[in-house]
Amino acid sequence: MTTINKEEIQKFSDLAEEWWDVRGKFKPLHMFNPIRIEYITENIKQYFNITNANNNFLKNLNILDIGCGGGLISEPMARLGGNVTGIDASEKNIKIAQMHAKKNNLNIRYINKSPEQLNEFEKFDVILNLEIIEHVENVTLYIDACKNLLKKNGIMFTATLNRTFMSYFKAIIGAEYILRWLPIGTHDWNKFIKPEELEKLLSDKNFKTIDAKGLEFNPILRKWKRSNDLSVNYIICSAKN
Repeated sequence: MTTINKEEIQKFSDLAEEWWDVRGKFKPLHMFNPIRIEYITENIKQYFNITNANNNFLKNLNILDIGCGGGLISEPMARLGGNVTGIDASEKNIKIAQMHAKKNNLNIRYINKSPEQLNEFEKFDVILNLEIIEHVENVTLYIDACKNLLKKNGIMFTATLNRTFMSYFKAIIGAEYILRWLPIGTHDWNKFIKPEELEKLLSDKNFKTIDAKGLEFNPILRKWKRSNDLSVNYIICSAKN
């Protein structure tokens, strides 16, 4: 069994050269990144009771970024001191990520694998599943693999899209067809997952939800913000019991 969906991997491999072009196909992710990093780091600080105000406050944490792409989240986590491993099923994405990290003198371990292919004897304090779960082949197997890779009392962040009329209108019709923020066909609405479905899956695998927030785009300020509206983009922070 595998979590790899070859069609999905090919889509992102075809765009791999554009990962670090802030005006390119991944412009929406570059705009999205600050709010994701803010949410993740705030919850890590709170959960692990980190009072260190220095810029390397993640220094004692092993962090796994699944579906790391070109390293858009891996690099900020490494700059904050995290011991980061980024994995991706696309070899092309990994090569781009490795080149960019080397250019910026960042020590990040990048591996061309999916989570179930990793050695489960290696455990992480933090796992990042950001905009990846809607692209995998088998969600239950995927959550299982994450569980095996996370330390007891470790935390995981899962960011994805809700399966609602609003998400179809905004994330597919709006982002792909009208605004052309994303290539047409980037998302399959049927693979979106409702927060209550995701929480049930996590609960079944012995995860406890700590927090869930919506992530909303303000078109006037052209910025993302946190909200209590989970109808489109949302992120769940959960701990492994």
